[in-house]
Amino acid sequence: MEEKKAAGETTELSGVADVGAGDVESTAFDAKATKRLLRKLDWHIIPFMSLIYLLCFLDRTNIGNARLDHLEQDLKLHGIQYNNCLAILFPFYIAAEIPSNMMMKRFRPAIWLTFIMFFWSVAMIGQGFVKNYSGLMATRVFLGAFEGGLFPGVNYYITQWYCRSECGFRMALFFSAATLAGAFGGILARGIAEMDGDGGLAAWSWIFVLEGLLSILVSLAAYWLIYDYPATARFLTNKERDEVERRLDADHGHLSNDFNTIYVWQAIKDWKVYIHMLICMASFCPIYSFALFLPTIIKNMGYTANNAQLMSVPPYVCACFFTIAASYLADRVGKRAVFMLGCQLVAIAGFAMLAGSGNSKVQYTGTVFAAIGIYPQVPLGLAWNSSNIGGSLKRGTGIAMQVMGGNCGGIIASYVYLSRDGPRYVKGHSILIGFVCMAFFLTLFMSNWCNIENKRRDKIAQETGVQELTEEQKMLERELADSVPWFRYSS
Repeated sequence: MEEKKAAGETTELSGVADVGAGDVESTAFDAKATKRLLRKLDWHIIPFMSLIYLLCFLDRTNIGNARLDHLEQDLKLHGIQYNNCLAILFPFYIAAEIPSNMMMKRFRPAIWLTFIMFFWSVAMIGQGFVKNYSGLMATRVFLGAFEGGLFPGVNYYITQWYCRSECGFRMALFFSAATLAGAFGGILARGIAEMDGDGGLAAWSWIFVLEGLLSILVSLAAYWLIYDYPATARFLTNKERDEVERRLDADHGHLSNDFNTIYVWQAIKDWKVYIHMLICMASFCPIYSFALFLPTIIKNMGYTANNAQLMSVPPYVCACFFTIAASYLADRVGKRAVFMLGCQLVAIAGFAMLAGSGNSKVQYTGTVFAAIGIYPQVPLGLAWNSSNIGGSLKRGTGIAMQVMGGNCGGIIASYVYLSRDGPRYVKGHSILIGFVCMAFFLTLFMSNWCNIENKRRDKIAQETGVQELTEEQKMLERELADSVPWFRYSS
């Protein structure tokens, strides 16, 4: 978070050269005023977005808590039917992501985010009244279709308010809600277990119904609590609106913010986006495995179902702290790959402890290390990818593609821990070690490539000298996005 730099000042992390800095210096806020402005944006944007994502992640993964309250037995699930119910959500979740981000660009965020939140809440409540395998599968389909647009949508939304060097920390604050959802879900499930049989519903039904009702109440307020864009934000003064837009223009240079499908195709054809998709998949696979199966894994260490719900809380609390801290430091030093590599090594150590020891204390410590290692990777990776994509719509599409790749990991995660591999789940832990190792080597490759490409462009710039672009050249380069010669990649 480069708050100490004067607005309009150029850094390598910003990804752009000093475009028109001389024209805006006189009107820019000083460092102190910019810091106050960013704090004002943070208080009005991040808390509610984090609340929405907390509820989204809770609704998506609370089936893991419901499982301990006899979900499988009551619905007569057998074999891998439970795993099928987990997996069916993700194809529809993935299919919704790019169209949803395009809708975010076409319509107002307040309208679109409210719409999808209301209907995933309805699907969540419906999940509490299912009677068999088919009913659970059907409600999971609708849950995935409506939830799919939120995560890429909010990450794209954040880039519409903050400069690229400031997005990583905000994305981490937003994503930390996923870790809080895990902690909150365990505590809530433990309390709801006492309602077993009330109103003719089992405890697992009440988990779905009550958490769905909470989401629907928040969705009814969302329309008035989501601010669309800086130009229409009621909490900003006219001077502050102008400054936010000026900072974004200076950060983006003259790259296009137009709605044109050419930029969608640019993202689809960009090989770098696919590398980030694979890294994201290798990050999300252990995260979803962790979120969906942690209560079961802890229970198999020898704890009762109720104690397992509560014992699932500390790993998430630790993950929350490290997720925020890692992204904050990454923004401060202007590097993300090195933090991702460090977290990946910690995650490998955690899953190795789970796979290699039969001691419950060592295993539980392994869950803490695994959580600390896997959760920070997602906001770090999203901020890294988004800072390296030029142009608004290409960035929105690229983020959606990255999250699509991540959620392909959710499909795999649904089958990592099979009942027949319990109680140790050595095979599942080993699979996750493999995925994190893949993420490590891809992150290392991408970081080296960014550094090499930046040096190549620096050398060309030195040979040609600094040239003032004409308006015609600027318009021509609008279509080149991050391929323009003055763009620099962050690493």
